[in-house]
Amino acid sequence: MHIKQYTPARFTATFMPSRELSAQLRGDTSQFFILPLEAMYQHVHAAVPPSKGTSHNCLLLTEGSASMQVGGGHYTIHPGDILFVPAGQVFSFPHGEINKGYILSFHDDFLQGKYGNADLAPSLSFLRGWGPPCIHLDEQTYQFVLHIFERMWQAYATHGIQQPDILQPYLVAMLCEVNRAGVNTQALTTSAAHQLAQRFTALLFDNLSRTHAVADYAALLHVSPGHLHKAVRQATGKPPTRWIDEAILLQAKALLRQSDAPVAEVATAVGLLDPSYFTRLFKKYEGITPSAFRRRVTAPTEIS
Repeated sequence: MHIKQYTPARFTATFMPSRELSAQLRGDTSQFFILPLEAMYQHVHAAVPPSKGTSHNCLLLTEGSASMQVGGGHYTIHPGDILFVPAGQVFSFPHGEINKGYILSFHDDFLQGKYGNADLAPSLSFLRGWGPPCIHLDEQTYQFVLHIFERMWQAYATHGIQQPDILQPYLVAMLCEVNRAGVNTQALTTSAAHQLAQRFTALLFDNLSRTHAVADYAALLHVSPGHLHKAVRQATGKPPTRWIDEAILLQAKALLRQSDAPVAEVATAVGLLDPSYFTRLFKKYEGITPSAFRRRVTAPTEIS
């Protein structure tokens, strides 16, 4: 099976075709855009199938609720919650939901430059697919973050992305507020081992279907396999091979939950050509087979 990866422009053109919406998207949307959620959702006329994005996306609600499959989990958010969909992560969502709030999309590259913080995004687990994508904000933090979203929307609606001195600092501030509010997020660190580990984990989703070899990731990072192994274990407590296995499982669970593709196709999609090996690997970590996992997560919920 093949999960399509969309740029923001291609995604909106495919699933939300609208001249009205296109007129609100200003500048290079592959780098950054922010819109009121209701401005986009009103143009969604069918459920969005499992897809991937080239940019990070996040939702902040002010009214109603929103449901989305992200990775291997299903999330329903309300005002006070913020939901992230990391670049490269599999997601899908229904249509017909009534809500208000904001949707923000940004690429890692947008955090580079005079007013940004290029080291921030790789350090945030909720942007790398390893941490919980949904974070509940206390009332004070929610109001802070909501104000930042409102200010970014005002600047974007007027000037697009032509005011990086406004947009970049606000984006950094928002991510830091959310990072502080999240219980399981990682603290920003400047050690060489942590920086290398962050770069390694950031590569996994983009390259998972092509290679599972530590040596290949070491080559992409211009270090030796031994050095990569030592740095990743020192920084995270786990060797690179464990990270690769967990990335395979995380992506596989997303596909099992969000699609009806045969298990063999799911295995191929995560870079494993031997379905039997995929089943053994899945059961080693999850305790059940891929088919049993799919039955469990897609079974209808009984209402008493």
